[in-house]
Amino acid sequence: MSIHLHLRSVAASEIRDDHTWLAAFMWTAWENHPDEYAAGIADSIEKVWSSVNDLYAAAEVLDADADEPWTLPIYGGRPVAHSADADPSNPPMMILDPPGVSQAADFLASASFDELWNVAGAELVGWGQDEAQARQEFLDHHRDLERLYGRAAAAGHSVVKVVWA
Repeated sequence: MSIHLHLRSVAASEIRDDHTWLAAFMWTAWENHPDEYAAGIADSIEKVWSSVNDLYAAAEVLDADADEPWTLPIYGGRPVAHSADADPSNPPMMILDPPGVSQAADFLASASFDELWNVAGAELVGWGQDEAQARQEFLDHHRDLERLYGRAAAAGHSVVKVVWA
């Protein structure tokens, strides 16, 4: 089974804080994901987004006095509530508003991937993977997130997140 965290940059003025509407919007975006990814307005992480968050949590080890912007790229945002009559199988969603997007973009732009990997990398190597393979996978995720959040912040956009199973 495949499970993805799908992230999409959206102008805050275009978002309806309505789970049903937002699920339909994100489903259309998911169907257009290759084009949206190429345009730099979407990203997705298959299965390992919690591990990507663990990589960013190494920032807390590197700077214990810092606040926690490392939580923003993966788990940051406010949940979008289901309506009382919503289908319970609808996916969980979150919206990270423009100030949080800017904070996440700043964190990603300033975080040293090499330093994060030196702290957390050994714990992130999956079964059957060698370290170089795992490191490249996480570096690719980091670069993609840095690109998405950087573009979204520059445009003053929010980032909507949904988990597709």
